[in-house]
Amino acid sequence: GASPMNPERGKFISVEGGEGAGKSTLLGGLRKAIERHGVAVVQTREPGGTALGERVRGLVLDPALRGIDAQAELLLMFASRAQLLREVIRPALDAGHWVLCDRFTDASYAYQGGGRGQPTAFIADLERWVCTGLQPDLTLLLDVPVAVGRGRVAARGGVDRIEVEADAFFERVRATYRDRAAAEPQRFRVLDASQPPAAVLQAAADAVLALGGACAT
Repeated sequence: GASPMNPERGKFISVEGGEGAGKSTLLGGLRKAIERHGVAVVQTREPGGTALGERVRGLVLDPALRGIDAQAELLLMFASRAQLLREVIRPALDAGHWVLCDRFTDASYAYQGGGRGQPTAFIADLERWVCTGLQPDLTLLLDVPVAVGRGRVAARGGVDRIEVEADAFFERVRATYRDRAAAEPQRFRVLDASQPPAAVLQAAADAVLALGGACAT
């Protein structure tokens, strides 16, 4: 078993999904569910999670910066990710904590790849270079029809630079996420995010606690 001197590596869980999928609500409930099993959880987000990352987030989501080049946007995402990995994610996992991240590399494939048309091979090269093989142990994909998700965002009011994109953009994002989930069924759990939040949380918590470790304590 784990001792304080030599803790077992923590589990890394990412939550992915399009606009209005309900990630924020789910993350809060999921963190509580894991903590109830006596496991320390570090919750973070992409882009963001560090002083540098939060500034990058401000740039990427700023509606005034409509002219950001698609390749520049992709590189900004990986710059934020590099900082987050070194400053937050890897130290937490090494300390035996579980990490719950609002989006990770799959989002770059979906948004900058599917949405913006950046080459998959280029994204994969950046992933190899920045992530050096680190992938989530579990990725929860909150899948919701684009019209439903966009309706939820509209009800919240106020849109950022990404949310002003046309439906076709978000259809490509959703299709890319679903393709990635189909290609890696052992890592992904696809959750129907058009269900009530409590049902989505229950399905997510079941998948997370099945990762083991949390139940063994």
